[in-house]
Amino acid sequence: MTRAAITGWGKCMPPAVLSNHDLATFLDTDDAWIAQRTGIRERRITHVLGSELSYVAARRALACAALAASDLDLVVYGSCSAEEAVPNTASGLQYKLGAWRAGAMDVNTACTSFLYGLSSAAGMIATGTIRSALVVGVETISPFLDWDNRGVAVLFGDGCAAVVLQAAEHDDEGLLADKLGCYADSRQILRVRGHGTTYGNRGISYGDTLWDFDGQEIFKRAVHGMSEAAADVLVRAGRAPADVHLVVPHQANLRIIEFVAKRAGIPMDRVFLTVHKYGNMSAATVPVALVEALEAGAVPPRALMLMPAFGAGLTWCAHLLRFGERVTPLDAADVELPPCERTALQMVNELRARKETRGRSAAGLVSPVFPETQVVLAGGTGVA
Repeated sequence: MTRAAITGWGKCMPPAVLSNHDLATFLDTDDAWIAQRTGIRERRITHVLGSELSYVAARRALACAALAASDLDLVVYGSCSAEEAVPNTASGLQYKLGAWRAGAMDVNTACTSFLYGLSSAAGMIATGTIRSALVVGVETISPFLDWDNRGVAVLFGDGCAAVVLQAAEHDDEGLLADKLGCYADSRQILRVRGHGTTYGNRGISYGDTLWDFDGQEIFKRAVHGMSEAAADVLVRAGRAPADVHLVVPHQANLRIIEFVAKRAGIPMDRVFLTVHKYGNMSAATVPVALVEALEAGAVPPRALMLMPAFGAGLTWCAHLLRFGERVTPLDAADVELPPCERTALQMVNELRARKETRGRSAAGLVSPVFPETQVVLAGGTGVA
């Protein structure tokens, strides 16, 4: 069987930093409260679209692998904040890169989107359908985040990273094992209401969202799902926890990561963390952490990497991957984001103000309610 190996990597982080102190200017919270419960100190807020973050990250990943975009066979865009449903966002990235030979698909399994996309592309390489793929994990959650809900506003941030997958040169290299799962019976405990076609005719503008987020239950399911998946891939690959050089987990909450590492039998000094400076970037957390681990020299040649994740749905997974001999880029891309002229706090307050304005303009016409509730319409009542 042909395995898929990571041969290129690149990230693109928005420059604007939103600190816990910034959040405290409009939320009843402070730095100590957030850091103690989540491990998060700051996060990034984007001034550009996700496709622009993806383009920069993708160009850097392709340069790292010394691969031309025209040689790609597939572009996978992993995200729960894609810019459009039709056409998919992956096709826009394919076009901008000039990856003319490549297929293009979006994958949305929330925080696990990058890793589900990695499994999809690696499976196609294993069967010979393709020889190379670009897999992106990107989120621009800030435009539809409920910034007045302290339970979620402190958690999330924007970011992007991408990897190039190619057929591995050796049998014991590349993606060795992956496990995908989903607790669909509890999918309602992590839901963004107001974001999707369910709500399209119910008087709710894009960005006017309510978030269902049962933190305690999500915590328990996340620890269980990530731990089960991690144990599964180690057993199937015939490896032990002591064989793992580095764990690069989904970075949602520091305490979740600590529990998963303990259950896996892997000490925290072999877990790579970015949650303190980026927060939960959903689909982008694992690839960004992976790229930063490589940039920091924390990934030795032939390193065995364990990557567990958990997301809405409630999806969960883990991937066991062995790097090749090369852990440094072959080339660099001369590409940057346009400059950001506003602070992160200014951008967030603009988002909050727009939401408030839309709410006032809709008053008396349609109330911002959700499925199977009564709404008051101009001239009468009806069922939304």
